Amino acid sequence: MDKILGLGNALIDVLATLKDDTLLDELGLPKGSMQLIDDAKLQQINEHFSQMETHMATGGAAANTIKALASLGASTGFIGKVGNDRYGDFFRESLLENDIEEKLLTSADLPSGVASTFISPDGERTFGTYLGAASSLRAEDLALDMFKGYAYLLIEGYLVQDHDMILHAIELAKEAGLQVCLDMASYNIVEGDLEFFSLLINKYVDIVFANEEEARAFTGKTDPEEALEIIAKRCSIAIVKVGGNGSYIRKGTEEIKVDAIPVNTVLDTTGAGDYFAAGFLYGLTCGYSLEKCAKIGSILSGNVIQVVGTTVSKECWDEIKLNINEILSE
Repeated sequence: MDKILGLGNALIDVLATLKDDTLLDELGLPKGSMQLIDDAKLQQINEHFSQMETHMATGGAAANTIKALASLGASTGFIGKVGNDRYGDFFRESLLENDIEEKLLTSADLPSGVASTFISPDGERTFGTYLGAASSLRAEDLALDMFKGYAYLLIEGYLVQDHDMILHAIELAKEAGLQVCLDMASYNIVEGDLEFFSLLINKYVDIVFANEEEARAFTGKTDPEEALEIIAKRCSIAIVKVGGNGSYIRKGTEEIKVDAIPVNTVLDTTGAGDYFAAGFLYGLTCGYSLEKCAKIGSILSGNVIQVVGTTVSKECWDEIKLNINEILSE
């Protein structure tokens, strides 16, 4: 089985479930977005969190995908940067516990990054992200040996603020023979750096994951199939996820639509896209058809939205694996 390497912001997710969206307005966080925040905003959020029930887990889009892949038995690794603190230790230990090759760098000056995650009553999630040490990952931190032995590099769109680092990572990945996968991450990130996203996808990226809003932000098309066609002309495989309506996948002239799995209650959409990417990439590393890859992605995303956060129980993973086997036997 091919090995998959993730490159992303090493974050700790601190999650809180909201009774309504009033707090989002008070904090100036647009619902469903990811906003980068400073120390002052983090302290403001922490004051609210101190009066709420919260849950802590490892986070970051690429890390979520890599962790889910590892839970399926895939061989994985992760590159990121943490602080020399308890959050950094928590993140490192989580990788090791899941048999993920940790390639974490440590900042001597900055604390580990924290993603304050607000879960609305309808399951939509909103992030106020303090990047901390995660944002200090630089091009010079990366070396060719980190990429050797892997078949795929997954990059999260949240990293695009450092163009030099992303381009150097891709350069090293290509030199080591890896295919590059990009998860667009968030519609406002795409809107804010559209020219650079265009450069990456036109010249370097092999596989693109986008949800409906990200695809619209990138192409200007409101119809997901139209957006899919535009993206697919620029890369090898394009995926546009449309939430409860499933996903569209296109490779060359081949296009398929896969339904989402039925879900009774959506508790939290955090990690839905990350888990879809994990299922899809798992299928690719096993050599399955695009349809089966997308169906596995749907199984994973459909399960993670039924829990708060991105930590799925062992019992749930056992059920996921049974469902995957059923698909493979069709």
